Amino acid sequence: MFPQAEPRRRAPAAARAPWAPGRVRAHHPDLSKLLGWKAMRAEADIPGDEWEKEKAWALRMGLTGADSIEDRSIPTFARGELPHYAGINTFLKAPYCEDVTEVGHYDATVLGIPFDGGTTYRPGTRFGPQGVRKISALYTPYNYEMAIDLREQMTLCDAGDVFTIPANLEKSFDQISRAVSHVASSGSFPIMIGGDHSIGYPCVKGIADVTSKKIGIVHFDRHADIQEKDLDERMHTTPWFHATNMPNVPAKNLVQVGIGGWQVPREAVKVARERETNIITMSDMERMGVDRTAEMALEMAWDGVDMVYMSFDIDSIDCGFVPGTGWPEPGGFLPREALALASKVAAEGLCGMELVEVSPPYDTSDITALMGTRVIVDVLGSMVAAGKMGAHKRHIDKPVSLPHGDWSEATHGRRWGRPSKG
Repeated sequence: MFPQAEPRRRAPAAARAPWAPGRVRAHHPDLSKLLGWKAMRAEADIPGDEWEKEKAWALRMGLTGADSIEDRSIPTFARGELPHYAGINTFLKAPYCEDVTEVGHYDATVLGIPFDGGTTYRPGTRFGPQGVRKISALYTPYNYEMAIDLREQMTLCDAGDVFTIPANLEKSFDQISRAVSHVASSGSFPIMIGGDHSIGYPCVKGIADVTSKKIGIVHFDRHADIQEKDLDERMHTTPWFHATNMPNVPAKNLVQVGIGGWQVPREAVKVARERETNIITMSDMERMGVDRTAEMALEMAWDGVDMVYMSFDIDSIDCGFVPGTGWPEPGGFLPREALALASKVAAEGLCGMELVEVSPPYDTSDITALMGTRVIVDVLGSMVAAGKMGAHKRHIDKPVSLPHGDWSEATHGRRWGRPSKG
């Protein structure tokens, strides 16, 4: 027979209910100091005018909805952002700027660069722009933590893809530089979605060609990508050798962050040493932390230059998070580290950015393309929050004017249609 237990004594009421009115639990933070609290209140200050315009535009272009639809902002045909699973995808469902002479009406312009002719192992990045655009439909333009709504606080368009030549690197490079020069000349902020990393050189050249000012580069990667040639060509391992040959892109202002592992060719290390470029390894970043790493990268990239360009290779992130890339490497950034670093660099202002090496044929559940999308929107959000969107415009002092073809609807008709009457 078990001994009888003593009667259980109830604790005093105050001890039983530490959450009672008048009591403050010492381990609870001051909620008013949390980002979530601040962001919730900041949302009230973001205008909603552009969203109302978007809904009105959708009804004009897609016809009003069926009588049974209670939400009268829903059109018959899907137009614009909603629904996320439908429609013809541009990046973030932004307007498609079919007439590229109109990109100057927008703060930023997305350019797809479907080129993987510089790939030395696993091809497939020519499908990167399609993959990123497709999964970008998952997002809205609003970020809760940043308290930023891109649709309300900037303008964005998607100009489609550059016409690259699959079998010819040099002709493709010429096309890419020409396209980027056109966008940069308009004053719009160019966002290039690759494509393999060989496009880094022609993208930077496109901006360097339209300014007399100096440009620094912050390059996120696991690979140095600065040897002169690979397999006797200018491949995706060579962009920064050729970019830093340009007189207004000093090698001393090239900062490469995240380099390391077993895929850095010694040829690249030799060039980096000779040109005295700057490499911050993944181990350096772990030791210093995100804030100090970003601070160092900015100090070196901005030293004596007027603008900074960002090149983000998706394989800089640990391959467990981004399997869809040509040269996967373990030990890279964690996603939060990568996003924080990119945002901190962007907050000082950029003249252009590229997101490269997303390879949908190797992707799993679109997670690599999703990460690429997130890098781009975080960069845009950071620039908007810091008031740096458009800061590069004043440095575009050698704009180009490119001729366009002779076409009119009256003589040629609508595409796949008839000429206008009258």
